[in-house]
Amino acid sequence: MPGDVVPSAVAMAFSTVSGSPGVTSGLTNGSSAWARGGGLSAKGLEGGGGEGAGRWGRSEAGEPGETRGVSWETRIWLKLERRPAKPSSLGADGGSHRTPASDPLGPRPRSAKAAEGRVTMKGLYFQQSSTNEEITFVFQERENLPATEDYYVKLQVKACALSQINTKLLAEMKMEKDFFPVGREVAGIVLDVGSKVSFFQPDDEVVGILPLDSEDPGLCEVVRVHEHYLVHKPEKVTWPEAAGTIRDGVRAYTALHYLSHLSPGKSVLIMDGASALGTIAIQLAHHRGARVISTACSLEDKQYLERLRPSLARVIDLSNGKAHVAESCLEETGGLGVDIVLDAGVRLYSKDDEPAVKLQPLPHKHDIITLLGVGGHWVTTEENLQLDPPDSHCLFLKGATVAFLNDEVWNLSNVQQGKYLCILKDVMEKLSAGVFRPQLDEPIPLYEAKVSMEVVQKNQGRKKQVVQF
Repeated sequence: MPGDVVPSAVAMAFSTVSGSPGVTSGLTNGSSAWARGGGLSAKGLEGGGGEGAGRWGRSEAGEPGETRGVSWETRIWLKLERRPAKPSSLGADGGSHRTPASDPLGPRPRSAKAAEGRVTMKGLYFQQSSTNEEITFVFQERENLPATEDYYVKLQVKACALSQINTKLLAEMKMEKDFFPVGREVAGIVLDVGSKVSFFQPDDEVVGILPLDSEDPGLCEVVRVHEHYLVHKPEKVTWPEAAGTIRDGVRAYTALHYLSHLSPGKSVLIMDGASALGTIAIQLAHHRGARVISTACSLEDKQYLERLRPSLARVIDLSNGKAHVAESCLEETGGLGVDIVLDAGVRLYSKDDEPAVKLQPLPHKHDIITLLGVGGHWVTTEENLQLDPPDSHCLFLKGATVAFLNDEVWNLSNVQQGKYLCILKDVMEKLSAGVFRPQLDEPIPLYEAKVSMEVVQKNQGRKKQVVQF
């Protein structure tokens, strides 16, 4: 009603008291208790009762234990909470008011709502020691996320895959944090979207990779993520499959399509093919019609690779130390060499000078250069690769190239955003179609993520580990 400045909760609370000459002109007789008894602030609130202070008529004396020092809205609500709700009363317009069944006390004060709405969640973070490169994983309590920003999506995480953290890369980014979030490959359900989000809406099932500078850990129940890092998850794909495949799929696409121009009929050597990345890379190469050679670091890995269909051209067992990668590849290709090499790390020095910290046998860089064919492409994951002048001269004579596999480059520039989203979408489509069959371990609950992440960080696991919520 125009001129009615009394909050609805107050009008309802005092609607049964009869009118008074001192009432404000904008109110009807049904709300005249606002001015009755010398005013609410003097008697009804300060005294804890008084004439005109009760919702059910006269209250001769203040109630003992009445709360003081709080807002009048809160006092009214506390007062009503102690008494049974009336089924109906006269409203300010003289009509019938019925309190909603969901909350018989009527609208609550804002402070009471805020106190009830706080929810804490656990998220996994890591802290790096200042003296060495060792990191410690810890769970931290997180309160409710702030309001969703323009282009951001609030996501309920259903699964998050675990990957080794590149602490050196994070140090070079100079992000000064006490605790860094853990977990980036996520799949989940959209809870809320920002005002400018155009790709998604609530209840959509999505999958994506959180950026390096994300403030939220993927190993948490709810995260915020920009819409340009997400794509829709196919209905046939499970949550662990989506989260466990997305990043290795991006790395395989980056290595074989964008860095080495994979095409039908090419010969491809994929080192450590039984790893999570190696498995996806083999399946992608086979799908494009390439002839694939792979290496195995153990008898178990060799048996796994021999069971893959389509079958590999050759599996080179490096576990016994007798097989030579270069000789085997040249023999398989008739002395021409392979067109594409995707390594899993290389030895830069001789066996005597190499630090004995490698958990698996690695080929020497000279072996890779030797087995590479004319016009071949060497895609390496060795970020500290050093080539001597004779090595460079040999690559020059072959017209071969060396490329470094760093899948983070897609998010360094917005110019690449369209290609990146196409890769994410295509990875999910191939996963749904059965082209990709990831090698996943059994999903684990969140409380086991800390121990599992320590194993992953030491590169001791073979299968992809996924946390399912």
